[in-house]
Amino acid sequence: MGDVRFGLSPLCELGLSLRAIHEPSRYPLQLPWLRQTQAARAGLDHEALRALIDDRLWTPDFLNPRPVSPLTRLDDELAVLSRIRTTTFHRDLEAVHGSVPAIFAGDPRAAVRRVVAALRGLWDAAFAPYWPRMRAVLEADIAYRGRQIAQSGLGVMLNGISSTVRFDGRVISVALRDPVDRTRRTDGQGVTLVPTVFTARASAPVGEAAPLILYPARGQGAMWERQQVTTSAALVGILGRVRAQLLTVLDEPASSTELAVRFGVTTSAAGQHLRALRAAGLVSSTRYGRSVLYLRSELGNALVPPAQGT
Repeated sequence: MGDVRFGLSPLCELGLSLRAIHEPSRYPLQLPWLRQTQAARAGLDHEALRALIDDRLWTPDFLNPRPVSPLTRLDDELAVLSRIRTTTFHRDLEAVHGSVPAIFAGDPRAAVRRVVAALRGLWDAAFAPYWPRMRAVLEADIAYRGRQIAQSGLGVMLNGISSTVRFDGRVISVALRDPVDRTRRTDGQGVTLVPTVFTARASAPVGEAAPLILYPARGQGAMWERQQVTTSAALVGILGRVRAQLLTVLDEPASSTELAVRFGVTTSAAGQHLRALRAAGLVSSTRYGRSVLYLRSELGNALVPPAQGT
């Protein structure tokens, strides 16, 4: 447990999204994404994508790689998948379906290429236009969890990532829909925590992969909606409406990309407002990977009534 890390995995997001595509009624938070991408998904290789999920909504473990950092790129993950051992490819499919689906039963290298092409098609059609928005939510979640560890400890953080995850100080328990006991030791491997916008409860690979827990990211429900924030007339009079709203919500760190999505403005406009607030000493900033996270300063806290913090 001394080696708990966070990571982002575009390939994990692709794999988990198949559940929402296959069974949309069970994923109401993702319905706006499904509606917005319906036309773009029409020309995909649905036969191959459908063969990557079963009626239990299980997907093969090769769709849940362990990310090495919060900056993992899809191109890198697909390159690794394209080199997967054919024995591993078949084993992971059999673990889901009981046997290799017919469309993947021929030349295994050709089957792997078809899977990679189908996933690339799904990404280009339904993910690439929205990935900055999704990534902003995921990065904000990791920043929040890191702050939670610093303030309250690892146990509080782990017990707060999902209602189906429990940590008793020695063992992390993940309640999967499958009742089989799959106790694993983390010696030398640690545990990787991966937030996702395509799940309502925590899940984990069921094979022999390194310990990995996928959990629902905070804020995924509001990802497709413009945030409404109540601010005082006095604060609006001093700063203007948008800057007053930004300052109000920055009791937790957030990036300009995330805030632009939440408030329905462009990323450049959000960045301009945030830089103005920082120049006035009302917010502080720190770099996290490729993003700059902003947080209300003590001076900013003095301007925002406690009841308005979100």
